[in-house]
Order: sequence, then C-alpha cells, then structure tokens
Amino acid sequence: MHASQVRSAGLGLALASAFAFGGSGVAAKPLIEAGLDPLHVVWLRVTGAALVMLPLAWRHRDLLRRRPALLAGFGLLAVAGVQAFYFAALSRIPVGVALLIEYLAPALVLGWVRFVQRRPVTRAAALGVVLAVTGLACVVEVWSGLGFDVLGLLLALGAACCQVGYFVLSDQGADGERPVDPLGVIAYGLLVGAAVLTVVARPWGMEWGVLAGAADLGGTAAPAWMLLGWIVLVATVLAYVTGVVSVRRLSPQVAGVVACLEAVIATVLAWVLLGEHLSAPQIAGGTLVLVGAFIAQRSTPKAASGPVAGSDPLPPGRDRLSTDRAAT
Repeated sequence: MHASQVRSAGLGLALASAFAFGGSGVAAKPLIEAGLDPLHVVWLRVTGAALVMLPLAWRHRDLLRRRPALLAGFGLLAVAGVQAFYFAALSRIPVGVALLIEYLAPALVLGWVRFVQRRPVTRAAALGVVLAVTGLACVVEVWSGLGFDVLGLLLALGAACCQVGYFVLSDQGADGERPVDPLGVIAYGLLVGAAVLTVVARPWGMEWGVLAGAADLGGTAAPAWMLLGWIVLVATVLAYVTGVVSVRRLSPQVAGVVACLEAVIATVLAWVLLGEHLSAPQIAGGTLVLVGAFIAQRSTPKAASGPVAGSDPLPPGRDRLSTDRAAT
C-alpha cells in the first residue's frame, strides 16, 4: 500500500475515533439526568470496556512481562487520568473552559516533541494547532464562563497533560523487533484505568436501578442500558482502538489536532439529538477546527535533515506499512 493510502487510512481512523469519543456526552448526559453520578458513568464506561477487552488482555498477557511500564502508563494517564482530572475540574470551573484547556493537548504534544525529543516541528502542524485551538474556544464559547479558579484550572491542565500521555504512549511500541499490539495495550490500559477509577468513583454507592429504567434522549424515552451499551462499545472500545491505531499511522502531533474535532462532533450531536442550541460562533469555530485539522494532516516531512513533527519517523530499513501490519 502506498504511503499516501496508509496516511488516508490513518486519517479515516482518526475521524472515526473523534466521532466515537465525541458521541459519549450525548449518551452520558441522559444517564446523568436520570440520576447517575458523572463519576459513576465514567466508571461504568471504563469497567464495561475493560470486560469487553478482557479476552484480548489474556491473549496478550506476555505484555505484562515485556512492557509493564507502557501498560501502567497508558492506564493511569490515557484512561484514568484524563477522566478523573476532567471531572474534578468540572466541579470548579465551567465545562467550556475545562474542555478548552484539556484540548490544549495538541499544542503540548508539539512542545514535547520540540523541546523534550528535540525534533523540529513543521509549520503546517503548528499552524493547524493554533487554528484548531482558536476554533475550539469558539465551539465551547469560553467567554461565557471566564471565572478563574486556580485549582480548577490546574486540574484541567492535568487532564490536558494526561491527554498528551494518550497520544505519546499510543505511538510507543510500534517499531522494533517485536512490535507491541495496540489492542493489548488498550486492553490492559482499560483494566488499570478501571481499577484506579473504582477507588475514585466508589461505585458501591451507585443508583443501579437507573440502568433498568429509561432516560430522556431529546424528548424520546431510551432504555438506559442501550445508552450505556453505546458508551461502552462505541464511545470507549471503538474510540480507543481506532484512536490508537490512527496515531501509529499518522503521528501523535497530527492525530492530536484531528482529535480536536471531538468537541465539534459532541456539540453537533447535542444539537441534533438533544435539541441544544448551536450559535453562530460555534458554527464558525467548528469550521476553524476543521481547517486546522486539514492543514495539520497535510504536513509532510522535510528534506532528509531528520525526523520532523507532523511527519512519520521510522527506523532504518523499515516502512510504515510493514510496521502497521506487524502491529495489528
């Protein structure tokens, strides 16, 4: 398969992941309004997904010996950390502000690549991040809740740093003599995340009866278990699988910018399914995010002066296609 075809497939997976992640709020909000605590919804989401992926965890049990640090890091940062810090931030600052700070992650990824890994950054990737973050500020209408709570802002920044961990760790283990299967990483990451969130969410106090009833989805009574099934299977299992594989086919930097579309998708789905108003600034902001993602994903490697952020570095003697086949 040609490199451009591999890149196109990666972009398609990144978009699928953004759609899956973005659809979680539309299904979670009716459950919360029906009586479930937000942290309990998160616990159900991660624990349910961990159970679904349990057979894959057993199949890739050798990863516990080969890459224990990668599995623990992915579970603590990419699964439990993002969720716990984000919901803790919501208790102190407006949703829009928390969401905007969390999605500063693509900019932080570029900073990691430039100053920690000491690799140059393409102008396209940098411009895409700037446009995407600016558009995201319009989508979440950050000006509607500009109250400053230092602890809340720090918690949201913690969520952003954990989001960086998701993109960076998703790209780990793709190369080498024995590439790490991304499905195994996701399976063990969800198991670790479920264990951590059990301590944080304390599900033994949950209103289990809500799951046997119905929830209001934009004026329509939807079975609560069906909404939970969507959150577990689509917004978590499918979202993580397509997201991690897309990072390996694109790069953490490009996939991070495309992930900004999650907020746009969430806003549009809430407009269509829940009847929430979509303002002109939100529409304009969504367009800006799309432009930023388009510019970033078109970033190409520079001349042979070394790996470039926004490009796809590979070790000598290997191409991306062979790496992808081995990883999947």
